[in-house]
Order: sequence, then C-alpha cells, then structure tokens
Amino acid sequence: MDPLQELLDRVKPSTEAESLWLKNIFTFISEHLSPVVCSSAPSQTGNHNQQRAWAREAELAVPGQRALPRVNLLLIGCLREGRDGEYRLTDASGSVMCECLSLSPLWLNRPVFLPHWNYIPHNASGQEEAAGFLELIGSPVLLCPGAEQGLAAAPARVELSGVVGVGEAGRLLRHRVKGQRLSMFGEVGSVCPLLAVAGTTFFCFTLTDESRSLPVLVQDSSRLSWIQRVCVGQSVCVTALRVCALRGWRGNNILCVTKRSELHADYTHTQEHTQEHTHSESLLLMSQPAEDDCEEAEHEEVEMDQSAERIKQSKVISYQGMVTEVVSEGAGLYVLDGKVGLCMAYQPAAKRKLRAGDRVELHHAHFLYRPCPDFPPSMLCTCLRSSLRVTAFSRAGGSPPDNRCPGDGALPRLLLQRNIDVSDYLWTCHLSSQLAHSLVQGVWSQQCVCLLSWRLMETLSRAGGRGRRDIYSEMLDEPHTCPVTQYSVSSAVCQYLGVSELLESLQSDCWSSAPLSSLLPPDGSNLTSSQIKGFLSWSCRTLSSEPRGGDAVRQRPLLLGGVLELPSQTSEFKHSMQLRDATGAAACVLTESSEEEEGAQRAVFNSAWIGCLVGVVQLTMVTERFLQSDFPSYQHLDQDRFITHRGRLSICVLVRDVSFLPGYTRGRSQEGGDVTARKQTVEEEGEETAGSKRKRREEEEADSGNPWSCVSMVIRVEQKEGVSWRNTGAGAEDQEAGLRLCFSVKAAVIGPVVSWRRDPKNEPMTEKESEQKQERKVVLVFSGVCTRWFPVLQPGCFYRLIAANTQDPSVLIGCGVSGRSGVDLHAESTLQVRRGWRFHTLTRPLLLPTCRQAVPPTVLSVSEVLDCSSELVCFQGVVSERISVNNRTAHSGHTHSGVRLTLCDQAGRSLQVYLDLSHTPYPPGLLPGNTLLLSGFQRRLSRTGSVYCTYLPVSSITVVSLGDTSSAQPPPPAPIMHLGEWALSSKQRCTVGQVKGHVVCFLFLQLQWSCSLCGSVYTQGCSSSQCHSTSSVFQSKAKLVIDDGTGEAHVWFSAALVRALLGLADGQWEGLQRALRVRGHIRVFPRGQSQVCDGDADDFLLHFLLCLCSSDVMIRPLNLTCRKRTNQRPEESCVCLCFRGEEVHSRRQRVPDQTGSSPSAHLSAPPP
Repeated sequence: MDPLQELLDRVKPSTEAESLWLKNIFTFISEHLSPVVCSSAPSQTGNHNQQRAWAREAELAVPGQRALPRVNLLLIGCLREGRDGEYRLTDASGSVMCECLSLSPLWLNRPVFLPHWNYIPHNASGQEEAAGFLELIGSPVLLCPGAEQGLAAAPARVELSGVVGVGEAGRLLRHRVKGQRLSMFGEVGSVCPLLAVAGTTFFCFTLTDESRSLPVLVQDSSRLSWIQRVCVGQSVCVTALRVCALRGWRGNNILCVTKRSELHADYTHTQEHTQEHTHSESLLLMSQPAEDDCEEAEHEEVEMDQSAERIKQSKVISYQGMVTEVVSEGAGLYVLDGKVGLCMAYQPAAKRKLRAGDRVELHHAHFLYRPCPDFPPSMLCTCLRSSLRVTAFSRAGGSPPDNRCPGDGALPRLLLQRNIDVSDYLWTCHLSSQLAHSLVQGVWSQQCVCLLSWRLMETLSRAGGRGRRDIYSEMLDEPHTCPVTQYSVSSAVCQYLGVSELLESLQSDCWSSAPLSSLLPPDGSNLTSSQIKGFLSWSCRTLSSEPRGGDAVRQRPLLLGGVLELPSQTSEFKHSMQLRDATGAAACVLTESSEEEEGAQRAVFNSAWIGCLVGVVQLTMVTERFLQSDFPSYQHLDQDRFITHRGRLSICVLVRDVSFLPGYTRGRSQEGGDVTARKQTVEEEGEETAGSKRKRREEEEADSGNPWSCVSMVIRVEQKEGVSWRNTGAGAEDQEAGLRLCFSVKAAVIGPVVSWRRDPKNEPMTEKESEQKQERKVVLVFSGVCTRWFPVLQPGCFYRLIAANTQDPSVLIGCGVSGRSGVDLHAESTLQVRRGWRFHTLTRPLLLPTCRQAVPPTVLSVSEVLDCSSELVCFQGVVSERISVNNRTAHSGHTHSGVRLTLCDQAGRSLQVYLDLSHTPYPPGLLPGNTLLLSGFQRRLSRTGSVYCTYLPVSSITVVSLGDTSSAQPPPPAPIMHLGEWALSSKQRCTVGQVKGHVVCFLFLQLQWSCSLCGSVYTQGCSSSQCHSTSSVFQSKAKLVIDDGTGEAHVWFSAALVRALLGLADGQWEGLQRALRVRGHIRVFPRGQSQVCDGDADDFLLHFLLCLCSSDVMIRPLNLTCRKRTNQRPEESCVCLCFRGEEVHSRRQRVPDQTGSSPSAHLSAPPP
C-alpha cells in the first residue's frame, strides 16, 4: 500500500483542507526529516554500518545487555491523556501508553510525528499492559497548520495577576473561607508518587520559598498527568487552588487542585536561573555519593562491634546516576553506577520498570550505609516523599524476567502489610533469591518461596513489625519521618548457604586448613614412624556456624535450609537423617530437647520430621579426614610423597535444634503423589531385578481396587540392633542372594491389626487399636531400602506401622518358629518389613492413657559397666577421646575400620570401647564431647584385668546429645585415690585416678636415640642390619617410688614428662641429647643393688645423671593423674602406675594395638 494513502487512512481527515495539509506534511517529512533520524527508531535510509556502531555503543554503555533491535517504521498519532496520569499515543487502529522525559502541554490532543522512540514489550503476559509502551526520546514533530518550525516549541511566558507566594498562602490557609480560590507560586521542593487509596488516585507535591513550604494535593483525574510535568527545583505557579480538610492528617487544612486549576512552569525567569544553577550544583555534588557520610558510618561501624545491633539515622540526599543492574524487579532493587544500591519497595510500583542503562534523578532519597551485608555498602531507599525521574532512556533491551522474585511484587506487598525494618527487608529479598535456586525445583512456586523467606526472617529476627504506615504524615509532616528514617545495622545477620556450597567449602578447607604437624602432640618430634602414622590416620575438623564460637566457615552466622529426609541408598551415613535441597544433601546428626529433663537432649525419634522444610542456625560442621601415610620421622611431614592414600572425607552436620516452618511440608507433588514416597520408589526400582519388578506389578494390580486403603498396628520399640552387612540369602522378598544392609528391632505389639480407608499417619490413637489384653512380641527385620528407617526408630517410643494398599491383616502378623509337639517355644515371631510400609511416631499426647507408661530400656552408666558382671551391656557415656586403631586380624582394606573410644561419666571413671566397623556403615557423631548410647556391646576383661567393651554385629550406636565439639573439652577430673586402698582393691573399681604424694626415691632412668622405623638403638646409623633408616628420635623413660601416707607405688614416666621430672630447662635437655648422640643410649639405676648402669666409672654423663637423680631436689611433693597396672604379682604390696596408655596396651594381646597415643598426664610439683 502507498505510505501516503496509509497515513490518510489512519488519520482520517474530515475535510479536503486537512487532507491537503497531510499530504504537504508527508512531503515535508520525506524530504527533510528522514535523512537525520538516528534514534532507536529506525531510519528508512539508515546505513547498516551506522546501525551496528549504534548497537555496539549501546551494549558497551551497559555491559551484559543487548541493544534494542531496529525496525523501519514511522509513528504518527495524537497524544492524549489516559487514566491515572498516563499519556497514550492514539490513532484509528488503537492506542499505546507513552513515557516522556519532559512533556509540553502543546503536544496534547494534536497529531504528532515521532522521530525518536523506543518500544518496550511488557514482560507479564495476560495483563492490560501486555502490549508494551513507547518511550519518547526528544520532542515530537507537531503535524498541525501553522507549525512553521516543525518541532514543538516551548510555551510562552504567561503573565498572571493575584498570585501570592508560599508565605502569604500559608497565612490564608489558616483562615479557611468558603469558595475562596488562590494562585500560588514557588519552587517545587518534593514530588510524592502516585497513590491509589480506597479507589481514589492522588499525589502531592510541595512548593517552597526561603522560609516555608506548603503541600498541594492533586486528586482530580484530569490533573493527575501533572506528575510528569512537575520536577523538583522547578519554579511553577498553580492557579485556582482551594483550601480543603484532609482526613487522617494532623495538619488538616491543605491546598487542593480544582478542575479550573492550571500549572504554569518556569514562572519567574530570574528565580529560574538561580534555582536551576543551585539545583544542578546540588545534583553534581550528590552524584559522588556522600563520602563524609561513609566516613562517619565507618566510624559508627567500629563502635558497632561492641554491640550486636545498632540503630542508625538515615540522611536525605539527592542523587543522579545510571542504572547498571536490575537486582530484582519484583522486589524493587537496583544498582546505580555499579556501586550504589537502590531500594524502591517503600513506594508503589511504577508502571514503567527501570532498565539497565536508564539515567535517573532522585530527590529526597534516604542514604543508608551498610544496612545489609548482602548488598552494596551505600544504599539509597525511597519513601512516599521521594521522587524518581528518568532523565534518559536506556538503549538496551533489558534482561529477561527475574525468576528470583515474582514480578507481581509479593515481597513489597508483605512489606506494606507488616512494615518491617529496611535491613530485614533487604535480607529477605536476598534470601528469597537464594532459596529460589537451592530449594527442590517444581515443588514450591515463586510466591511460596517469597512467603517462606518472610517466615524465616520473622523466625530469626528479634524485632517485629512497627504497625501500619501513616501515609499522610510520611508525605506531608515536617520534620519528616518514615519507615526508613531509622534503620538497624547488625553484625549477626545470617548468611544463607546451599548444601552443595557448604560441602564444597568444607572439602577445600579440610586438606588446606592446617599442616600435618599440628595433628601431633607437643612432643611430636620424638615420635616414631608408627606413632606418627597412628596420629595422622584420623583427624577431625569442626567448624561452628557462629563466628564467635571458634572456627567458622564464614565471618557471619550461617543459615541452612532444606528438607529433612531419611538416608538414601547412596548416602555414606545410614545411621542419620539428611538435609537435602536442590543442590545436594548432607548427613545430619539431629537431637532435640528432652521432655523428661530440663536442658537435656535426646535422639530424634519423630517421623513427622520427614519431609518438613526446616531452617537450621545452630549447627556444627564436622569433617573427618582419613589418611594413610608412611612418614619416616617428624622432619619428613612436609613431603607429600610419603602420603600413600588420601581417604575420602566424611562430612556431617551436627544440629541441636531446627526451626520448622509451619505450613511448608513437602507432602504432595503436582501429580498428586507423595514426593518422598515417589523418590523412595525410584530408588527401590533401581535395586529390583526383572523378576522382582514383575512380581511387584502383579501385587499392585491385585490391590488397585482401593489404593488408599491400609492396615496398621501400634508397636513399642524395646530393642534395636545396629545396621550391618549381612548375607540375606535368596529367600527374602524381591531380593537376590548376597550382602545387604540389615538390622532388626524387637517390639511389643500394643493392639490388634486395624483396617483403614486412608492412611491415619500420626493421628491420635483410637480405642480399637488397644483392645488386645496381652501384648505379644515381634521382631521386625529391615533389609535393603527399608534400613532407611534406622535413624527414626528409638527404644521406648511408640509407632504406628502402616501397610499401604491392602486390607489383609495377615501381612502384619509375623511368622512363628515351628517346633515339635510338647515343646514350648519362647522365640518371638518375625516380620519382614516390606517396601512401601511406613512408621508414624505416636508421641505422648497422641497415646491413650493406658499406653503412656513405657518400660524404659535398662541403660547403665560407665561406673555400672565397670562394676557389673554382665556380658552384654547397654550403657551411656560422654566421649572424651577418639583414636584410630589397627586390627592385626582384619584385612578388610577399610581405612577407618578400627576405632577406640574412651567414654566417661560424671563420676570421672572412664571405659575404653573398641569398634570394628569393617562390616557396618561408618556412624557419624563419634566425636569428643558427644554423648553416646551403646546397645548390645560385649563387656570383656583384658589379661591385665582391665574392663573394656567391643563391638558386635548386633551392636547399635546412637548419638543422644551433642556437646561442644568445636574445641577440645577436658574430660571430667579423675577421682582422688589413696594408694593403700587402690592396691588392695580386687574389683575393677577405677583404672585412672589422682594421687597426691611425695617422691621416695628414683629407681630407673633410660635415655636413648632410637630408629624411627624399627625402634633399634641409633648411633651413627641404625643398629639393625635389616633396617637402613637415616632418621632417629629421642626417647626417655623413668621410674620412681611415690608415697601418699597410705601406701607406696611405682610410677613410670615417659617422653616429655621426664624432662619436667628432672627439672631441666629446654637448653639443658637439648644439650643432654647432643651428648648422648654418639653412644646412642644410657641406663641409670640410682638405687639399684644388682642392676648395672651403662658406662664406666669415669663416664661424666653417667655421674651427672646419678647425681641428678639422687639429689634432694627430686624428693618433693607431686600431684599425679595416672593409670593403674593390675598385672603385678600377688606378692607385690605396692601399686604400679604409669602415665602413658601405651605402656598398658602393649601387654594386651587380645585387643587391637593402639596406633595413636593418649594425651600426656598432668604433672605439677611445688618449688623445692
């Protein structure tokens, strides 16, 4: 179609004169304007090279954004006022909303040609603005008779009469006269945003002079477009104002615009020049944002470290800059000039959203310094008195819609309802963006994620909402007050981490955090190769979520979020639950507060936690490192070539308490099925064979009549065995022969099997579930996927066992053991737990009164285990020491198959427990400070008479309480013992005790340079012909007699304690080692009759040691913490004590050899 005819069809001239005028205008545009059109609107004769250069310039101005595409279109139409103060370009085919940088009233209701424009499509589909809007760049061309210059001209100055200033208008405002109208001029001080309250749309602006300011209310629909014409710093005159009363405002009287009111811009030229100069100077200063404010804020920040939270005052400034990043359009967050944040959430959302590349001018914005550590330090926040004006439109198309926060403004709506602190709002926005990526995708919508972030903020924040906002006071009151006048700055703002990010941080930190020498004791330079290997074989690093509590992953407190799940088949830890998000999963050792004892903890037993979304703040991250090495000596620790194998890292999260988010449980998916159940089904199908799948499909088809029906019975767990690899054989259901994870639970059945039309879950117990008069015992056998229920089932707790998709009660009746007639069988029936069965915990409020009294299992203390004679024990204690050991008979290849735990009780008595973990998954939480419940352990006596416990295939370990594992806590003090009573005691009453006495005499002293590999005497080389080691260590050993008044004891000292016993300084001890380097070793018997010392009569070193051991300095009081040897002969009347645990362990032949040593005992001696 001919372009001219198309123009005539669109404009539709009413007369022949208008048609001729349009033809002349078309010729004028074609001949004169088309060659110079160079905006984002295309030119019909544009050069492709120029277009590429223009696009490249636009993309360089805003990195990461693409320039707007160019098209060959001419836009002609009429500019008209729309609703709510907007402007629209209309023609016969329709209309589109227009945004203008500066609007002239001469453009309205006249046909115009737009030489420069941008078209921005709307991102949100299904809304009225889905067609997008136009951005008018520069002045349009007026297409009307008499337009000589073509471009729109500025309006001429109008002379008005009866105009008063702001001061005179203020005096007239106090005396309200009915029907009075006045005209007022002044400088625009502030422009409030457009508000819609109770169906009424309005906005306010203030006019000021040298001494006073007055607000003007604009609510007439035909005058709402003034909001695009009124600019801060501009001199204007408003006519036909009336005085009205504004309800809800304390000032009451206010000037209001009428239908006859007119707005005259640039009213006084002299004042205009002065004010514009001052205004531009102010903007120029504020574009370099508040360096003095930053310095003062930094000073305040130093003082803030002394307190957790500080209330600060914001400062009102003006600012101009360019939008460089759209952080979250839905939350109203942007970045200006790459370094200044902008929050517009406290204002109503504008129809036009800011884009990267827009140049903006802000007035009456609040400057905040470091309100939230997740945003730039310098932040600008707008309130209802702030104004934002776009001074230049971006030539970039903008980024795609932000999926981190909904575009409908869910968070700003919550902010309007709750009116929280700006610091809390900023942290909530950041948390929402983090949760949108870390939560399981497809389960929670964006609006749900925003509400979830808000709930987390309310749970963790101490301060609540501040009541409803007073919008009129915020816009009109002097002095100005608003929600961002004050803001809080806290050093304890939580930092959210995804599970995967946390695990990666722990892994990278574990191997590089500390040198290997830090894992050895203070006298590590004197350890042999085997001792060094034992110390390095296992190490543990604990990090706290609180930076003030010790080593931490981040400088701020951590926040983890996710769904609690049972352990999966791919999880390393089968004994604990796991916390999962969209990025990964981490094993969690969970404990909760006990109801029986205040301040106590207990293991998690509530199945209702499964599938719940939780937030975790108080947690300890534990990284266990297993290392195989062959270092010859201490000097070779910096050489990685002696590391033979770096075992895998075991990372676990210790959680004391979790915050459940009410209303957020991962119960149903979009398909209507249970998400947790569907995930378990996928894992189960991965283990099934073709035959088992066929059998399972047949069972599902048989039960497809009523898929919601189920049967149940209530049980009370009495005993639980540990998880271990067992040969199940081929007789198990849907299982092939081979090793599978298994465990069993002995339980008491409370009532009969009950049928249900739907799963009752953990609803209160009914009468029909306890009709059975006599309880029967049953053994539940778990194997394969069913072993995932191990962390939830705890002795002494009640559960409802659900068999889904069936109405047959026989599936919950166990199989008995067949026997001969006349023979009484005392074996319990056995029930194999099937796939798809569920366990629901019944807590005390859910039980009937007759079922509330559960027989607690017999749990012994460490002292009771030492004194009892039972072979199989169940006891509880606090871990004071954990050491890796090597079992001589085990060849499983596991790097952490042997563990020795030292457990103690409040009485200070200790017991050693040996664990063989070669046939069981590694249990987390075996750390010093934690309280463990050990069930089914074998109590044994060593050849020396000491009591220790060993792990059996039926043994079970449960972490019942979490201690402070971030720092090494000393064990409870050993009891004070009297040597006379201790020597005559025949029972295993105590192996470690405190002794206070004085030294009687020195019996023996041995100093030796030993080969670090084989232990032979080392002089110039190793004395063994089969060893070619070139490294040696210095070892010392001493024996003396101590008396406390009730008896005597022989006490052995070793390692660094010998130097302290002899009273030698560090330099003297090193000189003694150098003097012994040539001869290799020496033995001294100061009080021996038949023993012969090493050396001749002229040996000066021998004489020195004899004099030192026989001097009166050695005869002094000592306070000792030592271990008792019980393998002395019956005729010996004294107790044999030693400080180091390896002295005793070397004589045990039936227990694993220790590869790591106990800590040195305490030795204190008053000055002589």
